[in-house]
This record gives sequence, structure tokens and C-alpha cells, in this order.
Amino acid sequence: MLHRNLLLLRRTRMTSFSTFSIILAAFCSVQSQNYRQVLEKSLLFYEGQRSGRLPANNRIPWRGDSMLEDGDGDVDLTGGYFDAGDHVKFNFPQAWALSTIAMGGLDFKEGFIASGQLNNLLEAYKWGADYYLKCHTGETELFVQVGNATADHNSWDIPERWTDPRPAYKITAERPGSDIAGETSALFSAGTLLFQTVNDTYASILLDHAKSLYTFANQYRGKYSDSVPEATPFYTSWAFEDEIAWAAAWLYRASGEERYLLEAEALYAEFNLQYVNDFSWDGKASGVDILLYQTTGRAEYGQKLISYCDWVVDQAPRTPKGLLFLSEWGSLRAASNSLFVCVQAGKLGLNTEKYFNFAKTQIDLMLGDWGRSFVVGYGTNPPTRYHHRAASCPSPPVPCGWSEFDNINPNPHVLNGALVGGPGPNDEYIDVRNDAVRNEVAVDYNAGFQGVVASLEEYFGSGKK
Repeated sequence: MLHRNLLLLRRTRMTSFSTFSIILAAFCSVQSQNYRQVLEKSLLFYEGQRSGRLPANNRIPWRGDSMLEDGDGDVDLTGGYFDAGDHVKFNFPQAWALSTIAMGGLDFKEGFIASGQLNNLLEAYKWGADYYLKCHTGETELFVQVGNATADHNSWDIPERWTDPRPAYKITAERPGSDIAGETSALFSAGTLLFQTVNDTYASILLDHAKSLYTFANQYRGKYSDSVPEATPFYTSWAFEDEIAWAAAWLYRASGEERYLLEAEALYAEFNLQYVNDFSWDGKASGVDILLYQTTGRAEYGQKLISYCDWVVDQAPRTPKGLLFLSEWGSLRAASNSLFVCVQAGKLGLNTEKYFNFAKTQIDLMLGDWGRSFVVGYGTNPPTRYHHRAASCPSPPVPCGWSEFDNINPNPHVLNGALVGGPGPNDEYIDVRNDAVRNEVAVDYNAGFQGVVASLEEYFGSGKK
């Protein structure tokens, strides 16, 4: 049912790099990339994705207020983040991105502090969380998407110029969505911990919403993409079981209430998550492993993390240049998410040196050791024609349309810090706007990636290794 543990990928034989050569490469290229600068730019990327009325301290001069009419009747749904190179607010992947951003901030806090980016991290999380608080309008009511994807994707223009009404979709007890309710609960629990020493009132509000949404997710079970099919087929959920367990595990970490641990472990067993390895907007099993090992130290969770990460390091498919290749669409996103699991395992004392050295080699490939950077505005020959409407359009009042999509020139605006999809299985990559598979950017692409970079700054930075 939930067997998404990359078994098919294991059957694919690609160029393999030995663990020894990976570790050697890491030691030979200590601090070859500027992780602090990458963190700064990654957080600028999230500011470039903001929807709603921008704050006075907006640092993206080519972005302005947008989608100020988002809502449903008297419900204000302005704010949050645009998903990718489009203008839809897809709450499911965005919620996971916020959970993961917060998790990176919690577990690799020293990396953000050393980079001078902790306050920007808190602002990035809060911008998204404030929107989700608006979306949670009742004990059994949660808005899950704003914007019609088909209408949105038929237009190529800046969001500031959008004037058509945008539909809003919600789940209820009659139309449940345990996956997205559970994921939203998780993002609030993670934020509770992130803000508990910064703003305890805000942290308390987040925890109350986290508990309410967890109850909703567990009591009224179902997939949001089944209940609200008009909001799909984009980001169709595979299953909802892992999100309920993920939400329970986060609530235990955030609240310390024993009942949430008992429920998380019961759900883990009920849904056979011991047989699943994944971490993405649609898969939380490995995230549950991290949380349960962090909070209990039990060997079975640690061993599962070791088994998965040893496979990632020693056996997972690679491109000829050595990049992990776990997904055709957004290959660097998938690789970064797996690395995030493994640096978490490393910080918990599981094969620490092996996993951190491997993560360093992979991130350094993404940042330039591959032959070019795959992060907009960073390093050597970064992408300049990435698939992104606002960045590809000239500033108003100059009009924009499909001619800008087809334009062979670089984007007129730099969306600093955005991680593009990345190369194909044979390292094929062309910096062209019309290749969304290889060259689009998205809020979930940077989430795990950003956490890994923070972990490397924490582990390798300032001449530590």
C-alpha cells in the first residue's frame, strides 16, 4: 500500500562511486563552496515567492503586492507562497516545505546562526504559517488550495497583474483530507518549537492549531485529492497514512505529551511504515523515523535510518558525474531530500562522518563541482533562463506574455537562491525556460536542500573539518 521505498530505482544500474572515494573527495575539497551565502540566497528565494501584501522590508525590488483578493466569502486567504514558476498556492507541498524549513532551523540552528540567517529563517516560516492559520477556519474545516491550476498555467504574466477571481478549495468532515490536515498539523508543531523561545504566545497558538488538525486528520480519514478532485490532478496524494503518523510524532516532540508518542508508534505499526523509506511533500516515512529516533532513541528507528542511508550512499543510482538520481522531475530536489534524512541521521550519531561527507560531496556538485551551479544567482554559470513567470517578465508597465516564455535571453530578474530541477540521468541539462522538468523552481525544492546546506555549515564551516 505504502511501499514507496525506491525499489524500482534500485534495479537501475548507473555509475557508482565508492564510499571511500566520496569521503576522500570531501576531505580534499573542504569548504569549496560558500554555504553561508547559499543559505542567504535560499531564504531570498522564499521572499521572491511571496503572495499577498508585501512588508515594508521587502528585499525583492521587482516583486510587489499580489493576489489581494484571495479568499472565500468573508475568509481572507491572502499571503503564503506561490508554488513554483506559477501563481497557484498548493497547500500540500507548501506545508511540507514549511515543516522541513522549520525542522532544518531546529536541528541545524547553528548553521543558520553562523550564517547570520536565523531571523530570516523565522520570517520565512512565519510568512507561510500566518497564511495557514487563516486557512484553518474550523475544527473540521481547512482550505487546501487557492487558484485554479489550469487557468493559471494558461497564462504567462506577473502575479501583480492578475485580476481574475481565484477559487479556493477546502476539506471538511464530509470531504476529508488526512494527508494535508496532518501535514499542516506538522508544520504548526514544528513552528511551535521554532518560536517557543522567541514568541511564546505565537508558539502557543500554533500548538493549539496543530492539535486540532491532528484530531481532524485522524478522526476523518481520507485523501484530499479524492475529496477535492477539482483541486487536482496537480500534487495528487499517494496516501494519507504517513502524514497522520508524522503529525503525531511532531506533536510528541512539540508538546511532550506521552499520548502522542503512543499514537505515533501505533500508527507507525498500523500503516506498516517500517517498510517504507521516503521523504518528500508526498512521503513522510523517513521523517517519522527521524522524529521517533530523536525522541525515543530506540534502535529499530535508528537501524532503519542506517539501512536507508547506507543504500543512498553506497547503492543508489547516480549520474555519470556522480549526482544522486532518484527522480526524473526535480532530480536535485529528490537528492536533497534524501540527503536531509541522512544528515539528520548523522547528527544523531549514526555513521556521522560517512553521511556528512557524502552530503558535502553531493551539495558541492549542485553548487558548482558538477561543472556549473544549479542555484540561481550563485557560483559559476548559474541558471538564467529558469522556468518562472515573474522573473522572466519585464517590470511593469511593460507587458508580458508567451513571447517572454519563448525568449532565448536570460530572465530580466534574478530569483536568487532558487534550486532548479537539475540534470537528467545522463547529466543532460540545458538552461532553457521551456524545460520545466529540468529548469523550474519550487518552494519544496529548496526546503530539504536548505536544511542540508545549514547542516554542512554547522559541521564543516569555519574550518571545523
